[in-house]
Formats: sequence, C-alpha cells, structure tokens
Amino acid sequence: MERIERIHALHRILSAARYPVTVQRLQEDLECSRATVYRDLAYLRDYLMAPVVGNGEAGFRYDHSEGERFELPGLWLSSEELHSLLAAQQLLVRSGGGVLSNALAPLQHRIEKLLDEHAGGRRVPVERVRVIPHRTRRLDETAFRTVATAVLDRKQLSFEYRARSTDEQTRRTVSPQRLTHYRENWYLDAWDHNREALRSFAVDRISAAKLSETAARDVPDEELDKHLASSYGIFSGAPKGWATIVFTPKAARWVADEHWHSQQQGRFLPDGRYELKVPYSAGRELLMDVMHYGSDAEIVEPPVLREQARALLQLALSNYDR
Repeated sequence: MERIERIHALHRILSAARYPVTVQRLQEDLECSRATVYRDLAYLRDYLMAPVVGNGEAGFRYDHSEGERFELPGLWLSSEELHSLLAAQQLLVRSGGGVLSNALAPLQHRIEKLLDEHAGGRRVPVERVRVIPHRTRRLDETAFRTVATAVLDRKQLSFEYRARSTDEQTRRTVSPQRLTHYRENWYLDAWDHNREALRSFAVDRISAAKLSETAARDVPDEELDKHLASSYGIFSGAPKGWATIVFTPKAARWVADEHWHSQQQGRFLPDGRYELKVPYSAGRELLMDVMHYGSDAEIVEPPVLREQARALLQLALSNYDR
C-alpha cells in the first residue's frame, strides 16, 4: 500500500473510531510496520493538521470536538494516478502544437510537485512520454484563446475566415457550440449567423477574432450530432448515402481494428478481405483516406464515389507520364 493510500485509510479509521485505536490494529489494517504507523500518524497530525490525540499505550483517535469537521486538504491522488495525469498533460501540450503550453504550465508544476512529495524528491522523467506530431497546423494562440473563451462563456464570436479550399476571406459572426480536436488539429463547431446554418471552422484559418457580449444561440446536442457527426469526416453534414470499401487480406488486419465512424459496419469476407461501410456526405475526406491504402483498397459503392476515385487516380498517374 502506498503512503497516500495509507493516509486515506488511516483518516477513515480515525474518523469512524469512537474509542482510541491501538497501534497493533493500525498495523494490521494498514499492512505496515509499527514505525510506519507512527510516521503516518505524525504526518497526518503535524503536516496535514489533523486533530490526532492519544499515545502508543492507549491508542489514537481524532479529537471529538474537531474530528467531524476535519477533511484531508488539497488534491490527493496515488502515484499511478498522478503519472497518468502527467502523461495526459504532456500529450495535450505536445499534440496541441504548443498552443496549450502556457495555459497548462501551472497544472504541470502542481502535478510535478505532488509527484516529488510522493517520490521523496525522485525526479520524474517526463521526457519518457514521447508524442510525435503529424501534419499539425500552426495556430495563433490569441485566436485559440478567444475561440475557447467564446465556447465556454457562451458568447457570440466574430472573426475573419480564409477558406483553405478557395482562399476566399469572409467576415463571420457565429454562436460557438463546440471546440473539436480532430486529427491533431482544432475546429470550431458553430451556428453561422451569416449562413443561418451549422458550420465547422478550422481554428488555424481564423484571425481577428472578437468576443461579443451577446449571448450565443444554443443548438441542442442531438441537432449538432445529426449534422456534424452523422457522416464521415470533420465537414460531414447530413449523410447522402453509404460508401462500401473492400480491403485486401493484407490491409484487413489493420482496417478491422480502426475506427472510421461511429455507425460503421464491417465484416470479413470468405476470401480474407474486409468490407467496410460508412455513411458519408462530402466524399473528399473519405477518398483521401481510402487512397491512403493504395492498391489495398477498392471503393465498390456508390458508383459516383467509385468514379471520383478513378478520376483522382488517373490524374495522379498522369503526373508520372511526362
């Protein structure tokens, strides 16, 4: 049993005790030595200011006049929980392109301090948590903070938005709904007052963001999920149909373990191939992911998506015919 677990257990025992508890019983309940019991009692009394009274002969208990009001202070977690929390914090910082580093720095310092207290000053090698960013995009930290504040404070937001597909810049006024981290990049799901519809905006394409005092319009979660999560990809929209993709036996081992969509349907075919069905609206993102598998993937249905894949492959092949 770790020290933090023993302190919790010791606190519960003393809180529930109507009469002094002997050191022998504490040894048995805490599964530790007599010396450890005394050290933990001293830590509880002197460091945590618990109302511990008694002695080694008669036993120990909480002072009845103060015991009911005493609670363990601060954040109390086991070393395993702290290690997991620190690993998650490192993942957020390193996968977020550094945009969360400053905001999470106080949390990291607090976790490291708690770990030092648990480990007796032994250094925790945080560099052992390795995160390799892949195709992340540069974020403006000021814009990100403004967008996040608008989402959490439920305020309308206005900003300049330059679409990646057309490079057209427009001024938008939106009611933020959710901040989404997808494929190592951040997106804002919002009600667009200019378009009178739900839209998703890449946060890295947002500039000159300004927070309004006007309350944001709230869209029910069911409507958000129906529009933004019912089809494949981040810019999904309502599904227009289902795509069927068949993968070779070599690729089947990978695809069978992958999550493509919450409503996906998959099965192994008798010859070892794997058939995957996903709902989709705009086919662009789905086509890119299928082509990632090259000759190990084939779009079977619908015919229009199959033809789009054929056209893209022929166009790519023409680059090598020169």
